Amino acid sequence: MSKRESIARYNLIIKKLRRNPSSFDDIASYLSRESELQSYNFNTSKRTFQRDLDDIRALFNIDVQYDFSRKVYFIHDEDQPEINERMLEAFDTFNALNVSDRLSKYIHFEKRRPQGTENLHGLLHAIKNRFQIHFTYQKYWQEESEVRTAEPYALKEFKNRWYVLVKDLKDEKIKSFALDRLTELDITRRTFKYPKDFDIDEFYRYSFGIISANGQQPQEIILSFNHIQGKYVKSLPLHETQELMVDNAEEVRICVRVCITYDFIMELMSFGDKLKILKPKSLIKTVKAAHQKASAQYE
Repeated sequence: MSKRESIARYNLIIKKLRRNPSSFDDIASYLSRESELQSYNFNTSKRTFQRDLDDIRALFNIDVQYDFSRKVYFIHDEDQPEINERMLEAFDTFNALNVSDRLSKYIHFEKRRPQGTENLHGLLHAIKNRFQIHFTYQKYWQEESEVRTAEPYALKEFKNRWYVLVKDLKDEKIKSFALDRLTELDITRRTFKYPKDFDIDEFYRYSFGIISANGQQPQEIILSFNHIQGKYVKSLPLHETQELMVDNAEEVRICVRVCITYDFIMELMSFGDKLKILKPKSLIKTVKAAHQKASAQYE
C-alpha cells in the first residue's frame, strides 16, 4: 500500500471519529464504502487499524482511544482540548496540502517566513528533561547581544511568533524570549527542578499576548465595537474571559478581565475607529493620547 493511500486512510479515520465515536465495525464499513467511491483500497483489518492509530498519534499527535463501556473509538482531548484542536487544525491543513502535487495556483502563503522554529524541538527536549540551556539573545533596542543561562519552563505562541518561558539565572526572574532572536542554543546536561507551583495557564490567565501580568491585578475592561467589527470579535474572542454584554444592530459590547499591558494596548489601537473603550478611564486616557500622538504625525 502506498504512503499516499495510507495518509488518505488516516484522514478518513479521523474524519469519521470527529463526527462521532464509532465501533471498529462502523469504521471498517465506512472505509469500505469510501474504497468504492474513491477507487482506493481502504479496507483494513483490526491489526492494521491498531497500527493506523499508532501512526496517527505519532504523525499528528491526535490520540484515539477505546471506550470499553460503549465499545467505541473516540478522539481523546479531555486533558488539553485547546492543544488537540490545534492538532486537528494542523491535520486539516496537512490534508488540504496533500490533495494535489500542484497547488501554487490555488493557495497563497504569506511571504514572511517564521524564524527560530528550528529550535522548537531542542527546547521541548530541554523542557521535558529539565536541562538548563545557554543561548545568545538579541534585543531589538540594544546593539549588543547577551548570553543567557536559564531553566526552560514552557513554550508559548503569540501572533505567529514562538517564545520560550524561562527562569533567567541572572536574576532568578521568569521571562519570555522570542525564538526569532535566540541563537546559539546549547542544551546542557545540568538539570534543574521544575517548580511544583508553576502553571503556565495561571501565569498568563489575565494576560493578553506574551507580556505577563508582572504583579498587576486584572481589571474589568468594557469595549464597544461597531456591528460589523463585533462579528469578528465574537468569532475570534480577544481573551478567554470575554463575555458578551450587548449585541444589536448598533454595537457589540464585550467585557474582558485582563491586565493592561503594552500588548493589549497595541491590540486595541489596531481597531481604530471601529472601537470605543468604555471602561476603565485610565485605559481610555492612554489609548486616546496614543491616537492623538499618531494623528499629530500627519499634521
